[in-house]
Amino acid sequence: MGAVRPWHIIVLVVVLILLFGAKRLPDAARALGRSMRIIKAETKGLADDDVDAKAEAQSGRQPLSGQIADNQASPKPQVDPVDHARER
Repeated sequence: MGAVRPWHIIVLVVVLILLFGAKRLPDAARALGRSMRIIKAETKGLADDDVDAKAEAQSGRQPLSGQIADNQASPKPQVDPVDHARER
């Protein structure tokens, strides 16, 4: 029941010709092919960019340098007056 028979394809082609016309079908197929090629090229480009970015990120890592001063006082947190008034 789920198999596609040759007469299914024939009926589909006839319906498409009736809906779109014989002249517009080749143009639509051509446009679809171009779009698929563009999508394929862009996805391949994105995959290549990801590999390059990962390699660059791995090679660009360096340990942190500097000192942490624990003996300094932390700055006093600022309270938003609007939020402070709403809490009352």
